[in-house]
Amino acid sequence: MKARAQELKASARRGSRAAKAAEEEAAVVAKIAEMQDSDRVMAERLHAVIKESVPELAPKLWYGMPAYAMDGKVVCFFQSAQKFSARYATFGFSDRANLDDGAMWPASYALKELTDEDAARIGALVKKAVK
Repeated sequence: MKARAQELKASARRGSRAAKAAEEEAAVVAKIAEMQDSDRVMAERLHAVIKESVPELAPKLWYGMPAYAMDGKVVCFFQSAQKFSARYATFGFSDRANLDDGAMWPASYALKELTDEDAARIGALVKKAVK
């Protein structure tokens, strides 16, 4: 919660929209750089895949995690394994993501590594999520 409070305080600072966007992306890149090797490698790759797949998504920190937002609302996020002492990292979607498929669908995915096939699947899911 402390991380979220700091994020909100930082976003309230005055400045141009472009300056705020650059600050938020720099904060995401810095958070990724702090991660352990395996999580950092996946997070860097996810960051590149998301920016390439849906460039209009804005990187930002969300509860201390790298996240990507549309119109200020988080669509997807990466949760490192280290943050919660878990055996795998998680790539998840918020309720803003348009992934509805019947009465039940996956909203997050466990990641132990990120293959080319996985990266392509995530890119497609992120595109679908913002339609």
